[in-house]
Amino acid sequence: MLERFFGLAENGTDVRREVLAGLTTFLTMAYIVVVNPSILSDTGMDWDAVFVATCLAAVLGCLIMGLYANYPFGLAPGMGLNAYFTYGVVLGMGIAWQTALGAVFLSGILFLIISLLPIREWIINAIPMALKMAISAGIGFFLAIIALKNAGVVVDSQATLVTLGDLTATPTLLAMLGFVIMVALSYHKIPGAVLIGILAVSLIGVPFGVAEFDGVVSMPPDPSPTFLQMDIAGALEMGLISVVLVFLFVDLFDSSGTLVGLSHRAGFLDKDGRIGRLRNALVADSGATIGGAMFGTSTTTTYIESAAGVNAGGRTGLTAVVIAGMFLLSLFFLPVVSAIPGYATAPALLFVACMMARGIAELDWDDITDTAPAVVTAIAMPLTYSIADGMGLGFITYVLGKTLAGRGRDVHIAVWLIAALFAARFAFIH
Repeated sequence: MLERFFGLAENGTDVRREVLAGLTTFLTMAYIVVVNPSILSDTGMDWDAVFVATCLAAVLGCLIMGLYANYPFGLAPGMGLNAYFTYGVVLGMGIAWQTALGAVFLSGILFLIISLLPIREWIINAIPMALKMAISAGIGFFLAIIALKNAGVVVDSQATLVTLGDLTATPTLLAMLGFVIMVALSYHKIPGAVLIGILAVSLIGVPFGVAEFDGVVSMPPDPSPTFLQMDIAGALEMGLISVVLVFLFVDLFDSSGTLVGLSHRAGFLDKDGRIGRLRNALVADSGATIGGAMFGTSTTTTYIESAAGVNAGGRTGLTAVVIAGMFLLSLFFLPVVSAIPGYATAPALLFVACMMARGIAELDWDDITDTAPAVVTAIAMPLTYSIADGMGLGFITYVLGKTLAGRGRDVHIAVWLIAALFAARFAFIH
């Protein structure tokens, strides 16, 4: 049944590999079930209820992605958007969290409409191959800086923005150990290299006092404090339309960039750089945002950490279904899920980043009007700490570079539109 439904053999995979990929992606995403409630609770939202909403939004998104789109990508409430929700909208603008949830819900509805219409698919498929390769590599670099930060290898600096952290700290040493374990196991083609590395350093950290396990099973908390609490009428007020559009705009290009990068890494792009079943994946993304707002959480989106599962061999929706199952189980195993330390998942992200960086090597280095915008895209993502902002700078550079070089006719109208939207965002919204 699984073979027929997901087309496992056709995609060069099997049940064992898909399950392993799902577990690997889940472990790299599991931090969100703790981090998201911690951020949203600053608005006054109930921590336990947001924990349930986070898990349920992830379950919904992953099931749609797996069963409807048949892609191995995991979804959950997005980092960055949850911070904007809390510190930009609720605390920064003094808006009630119920109204902010209403804005998220409306942005999801608009997102779904754009996804069902050919507009968004037309835009994504029009992105030139050079920028698609750059987006893939840029996401890898973005993963790398997140990983190095989580591992304590790099820290912030007033003088140089970033600098070397304390390499003698136990979590940092364990993170570096986990990375080289993954590299060595992968070289010898040991299945589940990333998963083994995560579990190994998590267990090693227990006797050193940097990881601890406080129980195994717990009953799911009460979701009612946030369930269906969004204030849609309040979000429709004129002053909040811009908030709805920001949620829509950032999620649109953030998730689009993630889908392109992951699809390239998984080999889902055809010779023209198009993604098959793209509309289905976009519906999964927007549907998860709508459902997440109803459960009581900020925007739900496709996770770049899905690259870990893709690297482990995940190629079909069965991987996403496994991720959904793990998030569902998380409702009952909060002590275990929250015990996987950040230093254990950091090396997994760094390992995946190394795999994704090779997109840069596939550029046509003889055409500077392609390579220069591509490099800008790739390095801007980690340096702005935003996939969307990195894409924006890359698109603007691409359009202006081609035009001034006398090759403006080579630029697709959709790319002109994207560049103009990004320019407007940087000028008026950012």
